[in-house]
Amino acid sequence: MKIPFEPSLFGIDINVHLITEYLAFFLGFRYYVFLRKRQVDTISSENRLSIILGAIIGAFLGSRIMGFLENPIVDFDTISFITLFNLKTIMGGLFGGLIGVEASKKMIGENNSSGDLFTLPIILGIFIGRIGCFLNGINEFTYGKETSFFTGMNLGDGLLRHPIALYELVFLLILFIILKNLKSLKNGNLFVIFMISYFGFRFFIEFLKPNTFYWLELSSIQWLCIVCWIYYVIKFRKSILYAR
Repeated sequence: MKIPFEPSLFGIDINVHLITEYLAFFLGFRYYVFLRKRQVDTISSENRLSIILGAIIGAFLGSRIMGFLENPIVDFDTISFITLFNLKTIMGGLFGGLIGVEASKKMIGENNSSGDLFTLPIILGIFIGRIGCFLNGINEFTYGKETSFFTGMNLGDGLLRHPIALYELVFLLILFIILKNLKSLKNGNLFVIFMISYFGFRFFIEFLKPNTFYWLELSSIQWLCIVCWIYYVIKFRKSILYAR
């Protein structure tokens, strides 16, 4: 199979990445509904709906902001505006969604942890989306630097590159299996482990991408990873102080 994988049906070009994106949202949500039916949710349906709405708004804004920071656009014309609207990154979506959830919980006065139920569906969604990224090759900025390592692949430009999306698929599969089998965790910790693990993986894998490194030789995604870690350090310190 040639990458980028660009099939056509009845003379119509099929956007594989777009299809996997929609499939990721659909199957991720269906898996969330399946899991919610199988366990007791400590959060009411009304509050859960508000939390989901907060997550959606936060993820939308966060993904666009980080998409812009990864690929800054300075021209204020129609084409640039449309391009800016379509720029997005899962990292910004995850952290923006986290902020959106925390903000909505404060607004409705919900104190129970809400992330665990979303954890496995999020991993499933990212996994499906990354299949599309891999099949899109150099058409998506998920390809790596040139390499002589045995994993190097021709992703569409005739050069052997690190298949970053493929590395991530392997990581997500392992993370899913581990988290699915973790037992007796305090409510909320499953999502925390996911965020710290995934952001940690992305921090180090960014060094294999042909990135633009802005400050201290780190990319915008890597700085977001650091912000995420700081967020959880502060949160854990507060929880320890309250427990005393």
